[in-house]
Amino acid sequence: MENCEHKHIEMVLPLPNYVLYIAFDDGICKVYDMKPVFKHPKLESVFKELFETKGLFDKVKVGRGGYGVVWNERLDFSCDDLYYNGITVDVRTPKSSTVEETI
Repeated sequence: MENCEHKHIEMVLPLPNYVLYIAFDDGICKVYDMKPVFKHPKLESVFKELFETKGLFDKVKVGRGGYGVVWNERLDFSCDDLYYNGITVDVRTPKSSTVEETI
């Protein structure tokens, strides 16, 4: 995983419906909907396991150095995509209903 222009992930939480809540070290919090990734022609085969393996999505954790998130030794996602394509939310501690209204 590459450096996210000096931004690091401090926390990641799985939310319902394949959405991630991510807190970055610059104080910005984002939500990222993973469902479009599952349908992307170049990525669907890579992330198929994440969608099809029950409970795997909920095992997400911050990758080494905060440069991305990981689920297992084969599945990770860079902080760049999460930061630049995620939706900024105005909540440091997510409440499912508040975050879902943003998406």
